[in-house]
Amino acid sequence: MEIKRNGTQPSGKGPVEWFTGQVRIDPLHQADAPARVGCATVTFEPGARTAWHTHPLGQTLVVTAGCGLAQRWGGPIEEIRPGDVIWFAPGEKHWHGAAPTTAVTHIAIQEYLDGKAVEWLEHVSDEQYQEGD
Repeated sequence: MEIKRNGTQPSGKGPVEWFTGQVRIDPLHQADAPARVGCATVTFEPGARTAWHTHPLGQTLVVTAGCGLAQRWGGPIEEIRPGDVIWFAPGEKHWHGAAPTTAVTHIAIQEYLDGKAVEWLEHVSDEQYQEGD
């Protein structure tokens, strides 16, 4: 058994290569092989969001606070709220983040395949964020 005590893992800023706006990432757990799950709490300030991206084995989001948005490629922007659980299938191009005027926090859970859990793509433009294109 391993216990990671609250406050023992430093918070980090979401890199500008992967995020638009102010994003804080708080690591929760990174499993050792042969397990391959990783998870973090991610907080997006109003208007902040990920770039478009995919996950080789999919991703689960558990919204814990605020109001956010999520979109899969070709689909509508969906509002996400506390208690919602969102599943993105393996390889599904998507983004997620805060609503324009409200922050959101979620737990992001994904698995690593051959050492990689995410493929980052282009940034979500302001037009895509505002219009859902």
